[in-house]
Amino acid sequence: MRILIIGGTQFVGRHITSAAIAAGHEVSLLHRGRTGSDLFPDAEHLTADRNADLSLLNDRKWDVTIDVSAYLPAQVDSLADALSTQRYVLISSTAVYTTPSSPGFTEDSPLAEIDGPAPQTVTNETYGALKVLCERTAHARFGRGTLIVRPTYVIGPHDHTGRFTYWVNRISRGGEVLAPGDPSDPIQVIDGRDMASWIVSMLERPESAGTFHAVSPAPPFSFGDMLETIMAEVAPPGTTLTWVGQDFLLAEGEDGTSLPLWSEGDGWMAVNTADPAAARAAGLDPRPLRRSVREIRESEATFSTDVTITPEREAELLARWHSR
Repeated sequence: MRILIIGGTQFVGRHITSAAIAAGHEVSLLHRGRTGSDLFPDAEHLTADRNADLSLLNDRKWDVTIDVSAYLPAQVDSLADALSTQRYVLISSTAVYTTPSSPGFTEDSPLAEIDGPAPQTVTNETYGALKVLCERTAHARFGRGTLIVRPTYVIGPHDHTGRFTYWVNRISRGGEVLAPGDPSDPIQVIDGRDMASWIVSMLERPESAGTFHAVSPAPPFSFGDMLETIMAEVAPPGTTLTWVGQDFLLAEGEDGTSLPLWSEGDGWMAVNTADPAAARAAGLDPRPLRRSVREIRESEATFSTDVTITPEREAELLARWHSR
């Protein structure tokens, strides 16, 4: 197949590109040239800003277009105006839902809606509803063969967000680890490499279309389960988890950025209980989480970020928690 990937050089797009090339497909990458220009020498690199001029796509045809970077419905519209493609894949998100009423919700659960005109700025508050509009625009412009993929938190090598990687590297340092909130809070993740290879395999079956959760594992799975799995793979002897309460952390000014993947007790964390049955039936086969942990640690042992808490801040919070 001739595949065009919109945003195919960073993290999720990078893994999809790798999977498509490994499967023997002819790949073109549309990106701004800011990251990954030196990657994938066997692919065609098309340098353009999707928010500006897409004329370089005119008079070109692809069998499949995979869109990793659409956050506004106008971006889907402008792409549809510019190119000719037989099938379109949109990487969406489980953030498209209203607060689910129960664990194990399926792809036909109620979606977030926007009252009034669609906002032109993507924020934490508008992200999910804008993705809903992107999905609807995709169906309207590209038709019945559209494939919508709704992942939860994507993990794996080359993750520029560093959210899951933070916990792998923090626990691998050992000692007393500050674990935020309640260990029973739900969480789901998906290794970007598994999602990528599954998407490519779906496209190799012409009849594959529809909407799918790319999540793992099936609920129930908790933040405590996730950290214990990481502990089992990389923790030095003597490493311990100390669960620090939500109200204390919020009062101290911490949040889901400084302590990645923590839901802060928000009701939205219920979206981390999606049912993966449809994707599983369609061939999604995530690797064991311990394997992802091991491979992330091996590939990104020096990862660091300026937004997560420092070891000094973590020690300070733990001391305050113990002295209450």
